[in-house]
Amino acid sequence: MPRGDGTGPLGQGRGTGKGVGRGMGGGRMGGNRPGAGPNGNCVCPSCGTKVSHQVGVPCYNLSCPKCGTKMIRE
Repeated sequence: MPRGDGTGPLGQGRGTGKGVGRGMGGGRMGGNRPGAGPNGNCVCPSCGTKVSHQVGVPCYNLSCPKCGTKMIRE
């Protein structure tokens, strides 16, 4: 039975049923993004120098030992 306020019968309409999907989930391993796991290297985008990634230290916080450019995750 309609409620008279334009929302339609109770239990039908926005917010009920299966909901709006948000994708298949993220995950935290692999790739060139934050939280890519404990292994791998940090690489300089300017000169290509690689250093081992240290757990708890984001690559973008490191400067290249050769040229001083901020490192990125490999």
